[in-house]
Amino acid sequence: MMVRVNYRELAANIAALCDGEDDVITLMATLACEVHHADDRFHWTGFYRVVAPELLKIGPYQGGHGCLTIPFARGVCGAAARTGETQLVDDVNAFADHIACSTTTQSELVIPVWNGAGVLIGVFDIDSDFPAAFDQADADEIAAILRSVFGRI
Repeated sequence: MMVRVNYRELAANIAALCDGEDDVITLMATLACEVHHADDRFHWTGFYRVVAPELLKIGPYQGGHGCLTIPFARGVCGAAARTGETQLVDDVNAFADHIACSTTTQSELVIPVWNGAGVLIGVFDIDSDFPAAFDQADADEIAAILRSVFGRI
């Protein structure tokens, strides 16, 4: 039986684990782990951090190896960073300029992450080996969790 995320429980667990913490990398590592293990659809879960103008580098993640560097001009993660908009991709093979970090990835959800000052600090990327694995409810719930954690730092 496939495990599907219980967002209320996930949000409560993350809030408890992150209470009082303000180190960005620690928070990213905790979120990547908790989200990754909450749902069987999530095969790669992690952050790409803004490290220079128009440049993302891999941050804390769970799953197989990811791409080390992604420019804002390329791929689903780059599109999320460049536009500041969530990318909900049912079929990565149909996404122009998709970067195939893993040949098994079929769908992807990427959410921009801002700190409390409104500065883009990275993107949160979830890949699935299933096509059309994510919906708007997933995007909305995960975005709310990200805001609750990173919006206070």
